[in-house]
Amino acid sequence: MSRRSLDISLENLPTAEQFDSELRQIKYRKDFARILRSTISSLIVVAAIAVLVAMLLLPILRVTGSSMTPTMQNDELVVCSKRSDFKSGDIVAFYYNNKILLKRVIGTAGDVIDIKEDGTVYVNGEVLDEPYVYEKALGTCDISLPYQVPDNRIFVMGDHRSVSIDSRSTTVGCIADEYVIGRVVLKLWPFKYIGTV
Repeated sequence: MSRRSLDISLENLPTAEQFDSELRQIKYRKDFARILRSTISSLIVVAAIAVLVAMLLLPILRVTGSSMTPTMQNDELVVCSKRSDFKSGDIVAFYYNNKILLKRVIGTAGDVIDIKEDGTVYVNGEVLDEPYVYEKALGTCDISLPYQVPDNRIFVMGDHRSVSIDSRSTTVGCIADEYVIGRVVLKLWPFKYIGTV
């Protein structure tokens, strides 16, 4: 090989600075790809955990209809807490005919429920204090009153008594424990109404 051809081939070789710059870029690309993979993996794990928590522990539900007004409005988002020890006044979510309904617990197993023509509710012979109801009504009621709540069931009613179809109707009846999703504990949306229920 002649000296001239050797000089030409040496001119085409990168300098030490160019070589270092190229190595830094390759290392940067590898680091960036590693960090990107790590970030995406972390986000997938966090999303999966959030979905599991939402499905198993704290389901988020959307209110539809007006049976719980004024306490809950149409299109509000609420959070449920999975539990089974309900008491009178709790708002629960439950499955009914492939839908999820939200109603208020009036009585639990063994309680005797009576509802007068004016809509006044009695539980075990005492008038139920219902500050959440702004218009009492007997509503759709085709059960025999007074009514004793069977074992492992809860008696529920909507807050908007004149339009709510609930345990007063034999089509819904008392709710068995296995159909109850949980107790509504928090409003999420709209933000101006965010807070506990």
